Amino acid sequence: MARPTRLARFRSVHVWFFLVLVVVAVAVGFVAVGRWRRGTTVLGVGLLGGAGLRAVLPERRAGLLAVRNRPTDVLTFGGLGLAMVLLATSIDSLGTD
Repeated sequence: MARPTRLARFRSVHVWFFLVLVVVAVAVGFVAVGRWRRGTTVLGVGLLGGAGLRAVLPERRAGLLAVRNRPTDVLTFGGLGLAMVLLATSIDSLGTD
């Protein structure tokens, strides 16, 4: 069986991190154009997605999502994501998005 190339291994490991990074970039774009509630919600959803990916991916495929041990990463990503979504949805909009 042939060994995967370095590029194939890089893609298989870091594609999940870049997926979360794209969601974060979209969230920053929303905030930059003044849609702070929508941007904060998208950022929180991105963190929750990162927590879910970290929970299910094996250590060797988690790539840059693996910062510490699995429970710490999942609790940190999930806790911050949940807090952001709850805060963004609970604050009165006062005429803004």
